[in-house]
Amino acid sequence: MSELLALRRHDFASCSAALGDAVMRLRGEALAEELGRIARALLASPQGSFAAADPLALAIPAPRAAPSHDALYQDIHVDGHYYGCFEVAGRTDYDSEDRRQLAGLAALAGTLLQVHSLAQRATHAYAQVEAQLAHQSQILDQIHESVLTLDQMGYITSWNQGAERLFGYTALEAVGRNILFLYADEGKDGDERMPDVFAEQGGRMMEVRRRKKSGEIFWASLSLSPLRDLEERPVGLIAYLTDITERKLAEERLHHLAYYNELTGLPNRTLFARLVDQALMVAQRNELSGCVLFIDLNRFKLVNDTLGRRIGDELLRQVAARFRATLREEDVVAHLAGDEFAVGLFDVRQHFEATTVAQKLQGALDAPFLIEGHDLTVGASVGISVYPQDGMDADTLLRMADIAMERAKEGHANPDHSVAFYSLDMNKGMHERMRIESGLRHALGQGELMLCYQPKFEIGTDRIVGAEALVRWVHPERGVVPPSEFIPLAESTGLIVQVGEWVLEQACAQAASWQRSGMRPFRLAVNVSAREFTESLPNRVAATLARHGLAPDWLELEITESTLMHDIDRVIGIMDRINALGVALSLDDFGTGYSSLSYLKRFPIHTLKIDRSFTTGIPKDASDCAIASTIISIGRQLGHRVIAEGVETLEQLAFLRDSGCDEVQGYLYAAPLPAARFEQGLRENWLLVG
Repeated sequence: MSELLALRRHDFASCSAALGDAVMRLRGEALAEELGRIARALLASPQGSFAAADPLALAIPAPRAAPSHDALYQDIHVDGHYYGCFEVAGRTDYDSEDRRQLAGLAALAGTLLQVHSLAQRATHAYAQVEAQLAHQSQILDQIHESVLTLDQMGYITSWNQGAERLFGYTALEAVGRNILFLYADEGKDGDERMPDVFAEQGGRMMEVRRRKKSGEIFWASLSLSPLRDLEERPVGLIAYLTDITERKLAEERLHHLAYYNELTGLPNRTLFARLVDQALMVAQRNELSGCVLFIDLNRFKLVNDTLGRRIGDELLRQVAARFRATLREEDVVAHLAGDEFAVGLFDVRQHFEATTVAQKLQGALDAPFLIEGHDLTVGASVGISVYPQDGMDADTLLRMADIAMERAKEGHANPDHSVAFYSLDMNKGMHERMRIESGLRHALGQGELMLCYQPKFEIGTDRIVGAEALVRWVHPERGVVPPSEFIPLAESTGLIVQVGEWVLEQACAQAASWQRSGMRPFRLAVNVSAREFTESLPNRVAATLARHGLAPDWLELEITESTLMHDIDRVIGIMDRINALGVALSLDDFGTGYSSLSYLKRFPIHTLKIDRSFTTGIPKDASDCAIASTIISIGRQLGHRVIAEGVETLEQLAFLRDSGCDEVQGYLYAAPLPAARFEQGLRENWLLVG
């Protein structure tokens, strides 16, 4: 009996292996035939079959009748599913062990068929998903629009063929890279880097500039939508891009035609009015002034009528180019019509500065225009209106400037240099200013300028330790013109550079004369304006010293505090080069500017000069006393000498002495003296050199 059981177990194991192999390999009738064969082999029956379940059956078959001794039946049920039935026959001695064997085979077959069915359904579902994805991929690749997806850090996660066509990069080249590599201006527009709140609520659209693989820059319409996971959490962005370069170029052409003069490329009257009105809004908020210049060319009609429109048009183009080159970037220049131009100025401290601009524009027309072999000359009359006195909007200011231009053309002997304000009061001030400016230019060339020297005294010894060279204008009719009248004008017109060059030249020539006469060296201070403080200054100083054979310990340059507060590293570089020449540096008007102490300790200066505006109130004004004392303390801590200018009373001197000031300069000791008088004082010992 035990041998029979062992044999049956062996047969069941063999049949189980065969069953697993059949379910894995076979399908349909071949599977049913193999399952029937396995059942016959297991029960050693001449007859045996497997009937698979009808896939269209809506219900599980009813249980069969109890098995007989000459046939066995076994349905296969698993988790409520019916998979078929085993039937064996041909023996008359089937017992309970046979039934148990067939039931075990059915259970194993059911399990295998269930797993197989699940695997089939999963495979089918996967195939459907794969087919759907392939279908969607085909759709994405066939549409003209480029589509790409990004993660939340801006890295590209997918890239369709539309994107390949648009950018020139394959998916292999693009996927995994940050979207910034496509930007035309990298890092300036953050349109796709992170899904912001706006994008998360439904997306956004914009027009952007992008770069192709070839390097070509193009305009694209960009639409962004949030990319979400199965739980609706944002995980990135979907970007849709379409090339709109042709449309943008068309828009730009239309915009240019609508707002720019076709001939000169300058803004037309419409755009000029818009730009001026925008600038006036800013000026109103900041309580600033502004000016509008109306410019009418003289003799243009004669050129146009005589030589033809082609040459006239070219003349207008060249005039426009000269005007644009003369003005600053922030100034607005427009070509209104024909030979009429306009300029808007909104970064002016005083309206009189508009006169300087008008003269520069007129000066730009002085050189002849060479056009097709013709030497042509034109001039311009300029009218000026001022905001807010003459008008509160562009149209009004332009109209008032036009009226002023007509006034300038009528009331001036030389229309090419005629300038007029709309306001009569402003006209008077302008003419006076122009008279002084013209006189100063004349003075530079006719020897009307002279230098006076105000000595600097050391507190405690009362000895001269230096002198400041001060320019004076001796007018043949008006006498001595106060510096307060012409120095600010020279600064606003740029003449201060020529004046400064003249002062440096004359001061070094005088110092060289004293050097040759055997005087002991003392520092002769020369003021340097902000306009002069450029990269060329050290070379100019070196050349002047060499030209006169002057030792550098005779020269000191006084620099105003405001000069130092722009491009600190460049300023320090220039100062270092001056120091390398052996020339001393003094910081003039200290306390009136905005220099930071962190910068002050970096400046290679020798002397701090207390401005006269603080000296005047000493010792009665507590604030002036506190400021002066603080400056002296700062200077001593930084190892600088400190000098106070404008000292006129003994009380001021006593306070400065007690506070530790090193030097003084002012009328208490001596007024500025002509060179001969200064030298006489030194030689007669009523001015002692320390």
